[in-house]
Amino acid sequence: MAMQALTGFSLVSLLGFGYLSWDWAKPSLVADAPAEAGVEHPSAAPPQPPHIIFILTDDQGYHDVGYHGSDIETPTLDRLAAEGVKLENYYIQPICTPSRSQLLTGRYQIHTGLQHSIIRPRQPNCLPLDQVTLPQKLQELGYSTHMVGKWHLGFYRKECLPTRRGFDTFLGSLTGNVDYYTYDNCDGPGVCGFDLHEGENVAWGLSGQYSTLLYAQRVSHILASHSPRQPLFLYVAFQAVHTPLQSPREYLYRYRTMGNVARRKYAAMVTCMDEAVRNITWALKRHGFYNNSVIIFSSDNGGQTFSGGSNWPLRGRKGTYWEGGVRGLGFVHSPLLKRKRRTSRALVHITDWYPTLVALAGGTASAADGLDGYDVWPAISEGRASPRTEILHNIDPLYNHARHGSLEGGFGIWNTAVQAAIRVGEWKLLTGDPGYGDWIPPQTLAAFPGSWWNLERMASARQAVWLFNISADPYEREDLAGQRPDVVRALLARLVDYNRTAIPVRYPAENPRAHPDFNGGAWGPWASDEEEDEEEEEGRAQSQSRGRRKKKCKICKLRSFFRKLNTRLMSHRI
Repeated sequence: MAMQALTGFSLVSLLGFGYLSWDWAKPSLVADAPAEAGVEHPSAAPPQPPHIIFILTDDQGYHDVGYHGSDIETPTLDRLAAEGVKLENYYIQPICTPSRSQLLTGRYQIHTGLQHSIIRPRQPNCLPLDQVTLPQKLQELGYSTHMVGKWHLGFYRKECLPTRRGFDTFLGSLTGNVDYYTYDNCDGPGVCGFDLHEGENVAWGLSGQYSTLLYAQRVSHILASHSPRQPLFLYVAFQAVHTPLQSPREYLYRYRTMGNVARRKYAAMVTCMDEAVRNITWALKRHGFYNNSVIIFSSDNGGQTFSGGSNWPLRGRKGTYWEGGVRGLGFVHSPLLKRKRRTSRALVHITDWYPTLVALAGGTASAADGLDGYDVWPAISEGRASPRTEILHNIDPLYNHARHGSLEGGFGIWNTAVQAAIRVGEWKLLTGDPGYGDWIPPQTLAAFPGSWWNLERMASARQAVWLFNISADPYEREDLAGQRPDVVRALLARLVDYNRTAIPVRYPAENPRAHPDFNGGAWGPWASDEEEDEEEEEGRAQSQSRGRRKKKCKICKLRSFFRKLNTRLMSHRI
């Protein structure tokens, strides 16, 4: 009897010692371990709506992930994509604000007034306050909602802040381009301020921590303190890999043999972000969220080739409507997927996430709600046909009109000088100035002269209409506009139809009152009630082209100056 008791005690002691000596700090022990048989049952109906984790990266190029043949190491993204569904016919917008606005509203830019450029730090502008955002909709369905990372959807009023637009908590930056360690952002010479916020307060004390690691750490804390029994929506909008090119030294060392310095720094940033995603995945498993979760990974626009990014072999770069600017990196990883480990060619657009995720959460959202997106979950999870057949990339009436465009060139139905892009079925049409149309190979040699980086140039600058069969020619090398005028006319007619539904562009002049020096040295809400009324009245006057006299104020002359400056310069500052 004593011997049995001793044996039992020894067994318990050994188990206890094994538990205490297990190194729980190693993500690979959990995240990289294969699932044991009988532990997970993806085919079983989830007991509750799924946890949704949406990871958005900034300026990551089409060629900047391992499974697209990149020279950059992304083992976590490669594994998650391989075990899930790769989206290889997935589209986003060419710059930051438009993609984020379409994700959170499910609407095209022409239906939010954000058709032109980005929201700049000193503009009295933000995501329209009258539209229900994705996190607000999920809150109505019982979700706890949290945002970590880059906002870039306006903040001049407190009502514009993430915590007023549907997120229970927020840690991140409000502007679009901050230092990864100091969180300083300059919007012109001498116009600099601190930009890291927790909730609606400035997070001065968190300065000095590298943002990618800080954000991943915050996600882990949220998961550790949240009950898996309540559905969770996590929006993780990494600042990486937007400029400035900064990375912890240990990641740079991996790419010390890479000749191009910008590419070396950029690659280090991508790999650091990849490891942050690994830590997030590990935390989901450790805290009991993973089995009932949907992880979505997406880039926000094409890579900036001047800053180390690569979209090869696609044409164009960030800020353009060529495929290199609007074809996104994307995949879905989830135990709830019915058909995994495959590549999907279903047409998907960033506006589709709104109705898709609302439907997954048990709600309803459709075109009747003013949405431009579709529920594409059956296409992603089961391999069905996508309900989407066309994409309006954008219509921007404020962008520089193409010199060689005209109404006559658009069969008398569309002014081809206006920047616009649309895809219908296999066909893609571009009008106006779509941006630099170079094919830019990976810039791997340090001593390459700048003029040699763009080895293939746009064939003709005296053009304002292009037509491509994207399915047959994804690299946009054969312009068929001259051969298929019937298709050109049909797609121009679709632009006309869309344009009839567009609301006026909201792109107000910058206000000097937004200077961080007037706000304690940090970027943040600055408009008083009186200034808000004045800005709204001026915006209405501009939109309706009325000649009404604007309210008098002490800074009207400065506003006029900045308005003229916007017209000449701001549309190019991407």
